Amino acid sequence: MSAVLPPATKAPAGKLGFVLVSVFIDVLGIGLIIPVMPVLVGQFVPGRDEQALWYGVLAAVFGLLQFLFMPMLGALSDRVGRRPVLLYSMGGMCLNFLVTAWAPSLAWLFVGRAIGGVSAASMSVASAYASDVSTTENRAKSFGKIGAAFGIGFICGPVLGGLLGEISLTLPFWVAAGLAGLNLVYGWRFVPESLPERVHGPFDWQRVNPLHALKRLFGRKDVRGLVIVFTLSTFAQMMTQGTWVLYTTFRFGWSPRDNGIALFCVGLATVIVQAWLLAVLLRRLGEARLAVLGLASGAITYVLYGLATQGWMMYLFICCNLLAFAAGPALQGIVSRATDAGEQGELMGSLQSINSIGVVLMPLVGSAILGAVSHLPPSDPRIGSTFFLSAAMQALAVLAALRYFRQRRRRDAA
Repeated sequence: MSAVLPPATKAPAGKLGFVLVSVFIDVLGIGLIIPVMPVLVGQFVPGRDEQALWYGVLAAVFGLLQFLFMPMLGALSDRVGRRPVLLYSMGGMCLNFLVTAWAPSLAWLFVGRAIGGVSAASMSVASAYASDVSTTENRAKSFGKIGAAFGIGFICGPVLGGLLGEISLTLPFWVAAGLAGLNLVYGWRFVPESLPERVHGPFDWQRVNPLHALKRLFGRKDVRGLVIVFTLSTFAQMMTQGTWVLYTTFRFGWSPRDNGIALFCVGLATVIVQAWLLAVLLRRLGEARLAVLGLASGAITYVLYGLATQGWMMYLFICCNLLAFAAGPALQGIVSRATDAGEQGELMGSLQSINSIGVVLMPLVGSAILGAVSHLPPSDPRIGSTFFLSAAMQALAVLAALRYFRQRRRRDAA
């Protein structure tokens, strides 16, 4: 699994463009629901503490099922190809949004999130697709383009969801279902297969066991340190994503529209970095230094988020955190270059499983913390406890990255 590959033959130009559009539409649909989902949960429960609790549990159910099914779908894409798995994921997300939009009770919200969890493979398979059609030298840039497509979708989705949520809390879900349906039609009609028959890998049930896949990933001595870094950083990010809307609602009294605008700024920053600045940053700093600086920038910004006393400060801190949006593609590029072509799907599925564990654990932890402090006045700094925990995890990721790169330099010099 850790073999060093010769440069891959690049697939015909335009294939990556197809999957970038697919990722954009998929993320646009997901982004639509982010500003309204916590508020929708609040319609079925009596108080803030219950709202925080059940929103965290909903996110955990989605993450748990994603964790269980993501390696299976990633390994399956190595066996049967990327395209069929992408189409399955698109159809599942469409059904997820339809059920959530119609849900007459909290129980049906759980049904919708469960459907989404078992079909959420688009990002891992899209990353594997990008790896298929890129040379080993250009993979970090390709992952940056995937991140940029994600960011563009994240620019449009939350702000549109916030505006639609002002009209009706369920309207963003109906619109997301329509976009997911269009995504399915687009993928069926235009997205070609990227994985050549000659590199199709075997389907092994051990490989689809998420714990086995993670064991294989953490067992790789060549990249174990980076996997630890990726895990800590991902957990910090999932903590922030899982509690952002509730935090800003409790602290600043933000509406879905306000959160949509703030998340628009996050998406815009992602696109600026990953679509335009990433190539320059990689050339001037290199992957290792860029990863460390991006992680450090994120740690500082999490502290500032937690200390913010006015809503406008959140916008300022987002704009000052540009380097953090380049850390992920840099880390992924390093790990991907050390992995065989026929195992890229398994690799990306395993990395996304780490995301899924974060989606399971961090909203549960974060919502419990927010529920405990929800009775405090908005000016109390303890309201920002979830961001302080994110900052601590991100700081540990910086230390782990410095240790890994220092050890690698010593091995290279020996």
